[in-house]
Formats: sequence, structure tokens, C-alpha cells
Amino acid sequence: MYICRTINDIRQTVWSFRDAGETVGLVTTMGALHAGHMSLVAEAAGVHDRVVATIFVNPTQFGNPKDLETYPRTEADDLAKLEAAGVDAVFIPTVEEMYPDGDETIVETTRLANMLHGMVRPGHFRGVATVVTKLFNIVQADAAYFGEKDYQQLQVIRRMVRDLHLPIHIVGVATVREPDGLAMSSRNTRLTPEDRAAAVCLNHALTDAEAVAAGGGTVEDMAEAIRARINAEPRARLKAVDIAKALSLDPATGPLTGPVGIMISAEFGPEDNAVLLIDQREIAP
Repeated sequence: MYICRTINDIRQTVWSFRDAGETVGLVTTMGALHAGHMSLVAEAAGVHDRVVATIFVNPTQFGNPKDLETYPRTEADDLAKLEAAGVDAVFIPTVEEMYPDGDETIVETTRLANMLHGMVRPGHFRGVATVVTKLFNIVQADAAYFGEKDYQQLQVIRRMVRDLHLPIHIVGVATVREPDGLAMSSRNTRLTPEDRAAAVCLNHALTDAEAVAAGGGTVEDMAEAIRARINAEPRARLKAVDIAKALSLDPATGPLTGPVGIMISAEFGPEDNAVLLIDQREIAP
């Protein structure tokens, strides 16, 4: 497995794959890898001759400096997992490599980035779109694989690729969950045992909403069921409940007339060092 820390190194490595006529799948990560990330690697490996992964904790998508500071960094363990999974090359740049002195260009989906979860985390999706565009340009893979847990992020990236005519295919991969239903996330490692036990309320809330929909309830009924479940958990602080039309993320109201994406977020732990968790589910009538 090639370990590349500069843009030139990863480009030379990918060019060598291309010269051999091989296809390349890309998995972008911020490290602290878990089974959810590895499912993306497995999906890419099942389609492409070569798989490239990236590990980069992107500062521009963090609104809270403490969240950036405490984000888990486990490079040695991450590399061992990637090598065991058969990844061919890993790009691990520094902040200075990705954002050179004087860097001032941003990429933003002006509508999708500033609605729903984008209102809870101002600037977050701008940071995501900017760094992902950089990584796409650097690696130049055939396809990139993203988890469906970050539902709005996936739609932002798909729209960005479409609008900028980027020559890469975006593949969404189903959310991987712990045995008790909690969506896998690198942030889960920051939860205390008590908060970890409480965090399953997110998945339970989505199940409640799905039951409401199956019983003919409205979007408003679904949202109320989610609020009731999470507000009943004293260790959780509900941040947002968004139910939107799938793909477009336009507002959904009243009876379900088509697929909707449900996106919820909640904080756990002390307010000055909170852990923000998200979850999602797509439901069709």
C-alpha cells in the first residue's frame, strides 16, 4: 500500500494505475475509521481495479474549534485497517498542503448548503464541498463513495459534481449501524458510556417516524414523534429535525406523496464540549 503525503506523490501513484489501464475508486475520510468507512472501501473494491483512500481532518468544515481539536486522530490504526482491506494507496496531506498560504477559493452549493443541517452548522457544507472538490481534482478517480448517513452531504456533493461538470461518479452506500442500531461515527468514541447508551434514541426516533408514516400519518406527525422520543432522553439535546423531499431536499409537508429524507441531529455531553451526532432515514409512502 502506497502512503502519499504530498499532492505530487498521490498524483504520480494514480497516474501509474492509469498507465496500466486500471480504474480507480475513491473513499474520502477524516480518519478514526470504523466499519462504516470500511463498507465504503469494500463497495469501491468490488467495482474498481484500485482503491484510493484519503485521511484528512478538514478544518474548514468545523464551526467549533474545540470540536476540531478533539476530533479523534488514529493514523496508525487507520492505515492498518486500510491495508488489511486491500486499499492500494492512501493520501494523508497536511493542512498546508491542502490550503496553501493565500488560499481563498471556496466551493458552495448556495441553496443546499444553507438549509436544514446547514442552518445548525453554518459554513459546514461549504467546507465539505471545497475540500471534496480539491480531493477530486487531486486524485481524479472514476468514482467516489460516500455514506448515506450524511444524507444532506451526499446531496450537496451530487449537486456540486453535476453543476461543475466534474468527471466523477458519486455512489451512496447504506448506513452501517452498531448492533443496538446507533449509526457508526468517528464521534461515537467521544461519548461517555452513559451518553453512548442514550444515543440510540436517534435510531429509535427514526423507527418511530417510520411507524407513523406506515400508519398514514403526516410529515408533521412524523416530526412530532421524533421530538417526543429524543426529548424523552434527558442526556440528549435535540438540535434539528428536518423532513424533506428526497434528492431535492425541498420542504415536505402533509401526507407523504413520495420518498422523503428524515435528518435529525442531537448533542450529548457538556455544552462546552458537546458531541453532535446525526442520523437519517429515507422513507417512501
